[in-house]
Amino acid sequence: MTPDTSHAPLDLIVTGASGRVGRLLSAVWAASHARVALQSRRKPPLSPVLPQIAWSPLEGTAPFCDWVARHGAPRAMLVLAGATPGTGPDLALNRHLAEACLEAAHRGGVSRVLVASSSAVYGGGRLHPWSEVDRAQTTTPYGRAKLDMEGACAPWRDRGLEVCCLRIGNVAGADALLLNARSDAPLVIDRFADGEGPRRSYIGPASLARVVRALALTPRPLPPVLNVAAPVPVRMSDLAGAAGLAWRWQTAPASAVQTLTLDCSALAGLVAFDDTESTAAGLVAQWNQCRTRP
Repeated sequence: MTPDTSHAPLDLIVTGASGRVGRLLSAVWAASHARVALQSRRKPPLSPVLPQIAWSPLEGTAPFCDWVARHGAPRAMLVLAGATPGTGPDLALNRHLAEACLEAAHRGGVSRVLVASSSAVYGGGRLHPWSEVDRAQTTTPYGRAKLDMEGACAPWRDRGLEVCCLRIGNVAGADALLLNARSDAPLVIDRFADGEGPRRSYIGPASLARVVRALALTPRPLPPVLNVAAPVPVRMSDLAGAAGLAWRWQTAPASAVQTLTLDCSALAGLVAFDDTESTAAGLVAQWNQCRTRP
């Protein structure tokens, strides 16, 4: 007999679920009927399967607390809500939205919050991977905004919240390479003096959905920051080839970054990965599965 879980707490509530990454993750969770709820400012449902709360975090915590009173506090909150360079000029929204979501979690009795940061906080490329203990050296407005957002999380830990900032690498299907491909012109990829192109730390949407849920539910304490990507970086030319994109080389300009990768050994101590999750073919397959799901 299947156990009745209708009154069990949800695993996760996701704020910013209508963004690029949120839509990919929602497709994965909907396919597995995961116990995940989605927040959006829109009233039309984001998913025909997953429960939804219509709530704007910047307008106060009351709608969230009312929702928790009816449905119970989820085990964790994932904060995807934020601004990116392509969504508007006010990157300070990353801090404001994180603080608003942290206050809602605190008032609503959610004890663990996963805040989506970015590998952009580290700065430029280098030959060896960036580790969580490395000093952030970002010079970009987006990287500085995300680092400022991380700093705003610290006081909430003193108030009893467990807050882990996830420094996420490129997400296949939400990244510039796969999304910027055009049918009328080949994709252009930089080639450097050694004859190779860029290498990046990637993660597929199914892998990321599994990682987030595992981090939400683990009984082990989480660190303040955690790199999140598949264990082995991928060549962007391999990714373009696996996706069947038309592409060509161009000589890399002096400003181009060849290698920007993450040391994910801390994550590997919490979540196991299959070898295929680091391959270009595996990453593209995960993206394609999301695109075919309603």
